[in-house]
Amino acid sequence: MDRRSLLKSALYTAPLFTAGRLYALPAQTAPRLLVIFLRGAYDAANIVVPVSSDFYYAARPTLAIGKEEALPLTGDWGLHPALKDTIYPLWQQKQIAFVPFAGTDDTSRSHFETQDTIELGQPIGGNRNYRSGFLARTAAVLTGDRPIAFTADLPLSFRGGTTPIPNIALNFTGKPGVSGKNADLIQSMYQGQELAPAVAQGFAVRSEVYQAISAEMQAANRGAVSPKGFELSAQRIGILMRDKFNLGFVDVGGWDTHVNQGASDGYLANRIGELGRGLAMLASTLGDQWNNTLVVVVSEFGRTFRENGDRGTDHGHGSVYWVLGGGIRGGQVAGRHVAVAQASLFQDRDLPVLNDYRGLIGGVLQKAYGLSQAQATTIFPATAPEDMALI
Repeated sequence: MDRRSLLKSALYTAPLFTAGRLYALPAQTAPRLLVIFLRGAYDAANIVVPVSSDFYYAARPTLAIGKEEALPLTGDWGLHPALKDTIYPLWQQKQIAFVPFAGTDDTSRSHFETQDTIELGQPIGGNRNYRSGFLARTAAVLTGDRPIAFTADLPLSFRGGTTPIPNIALNFTGKPGVSGKNADLIQSMYQGQELAPAVAQGFAVRSEVYQAISAEMQAANRGAVSPKGFELSAQRIGILMRDKFNLGFVDVGGWDTHVNQGASDGYLANRIGELGRGLAMLASTLGDQWNNTLVVVVSEFGRTFRENGDRGTDHGHGSVYWVLGGGIRGGQVAGRHVAVAQASLFQDRDLPVLNDYRGLIGGVLQKAYGLSQAQATTIFPATAPEDMALI
């Protein structure tokens, strides 16, 4: 049995409907779905790198990933080197695909507004129903589903369901600034010297800046587990998704990189490395069930294409979404594309959104579960599912 056969068998048995719902599939053939939300808006352009774009290198003089450093995906795209031992092998095995120019038509650039937009999955411009998340609607369309949220509180995407959905908090790990005790010790070394006031002021400013940045990032994270926390919890997630549940959600914070983002190493490289190790552990833990699992990685928006004056990036628009699984048609950069150049930027600052996340996820769900058009549009109203040949 090849690695795609389980998903294919699901497609053959899935289109059996009763009262708008699917008959329950046997547990061993029902595809598992895990949605991973990178809260804080990760800088997709430095992870799936447009290596053929001269404009990318001109726009990011200190942040760009060098062509010789990026792991080759296609002639136009490369992968961040921090993912060499984790995500890149999945690419080589055709178990991951990337969809650039992905996101939503929400242009508020607000973490909270756009996160809500993604989780609700409802059209922009109308009255929002905050008791109808897209995963809750997915669970309502399917039968035989066993949903779970790996979050401290039930996420918006799972709200509005007709049955209780369990949630479990993952340990949050964060790295604070210099503690008061250490700062006091260093300052004591300069007592009575000319530098003492400058040292004290330096620590005060450092603490103030840290607290301000930390507060913004924590707000953008909305209590999500850190990438390190996800890495440490991935085995537990994998065991639960393998043995108990088949519809899951986890959010991972720490991606709001306004200052000192780094390039091939540094802050973002460390975070994406942790995420990659977590995903590799997840795939390993799922074992044979990895062949029957879909993982979709999303974020509320991308970052500004040009780096800012603080060697970071600000709130943007278009992003890159990931689709993983042992049975997908990976090894491709999918969806609609445009040349990465200044002329193609959205509002002369961001990557454009050419691939609506609702069409992307809706298309994946339709193919994986054999949904009718009506069922797919129940999950994502007013949006037609798009077949990006990922399944």
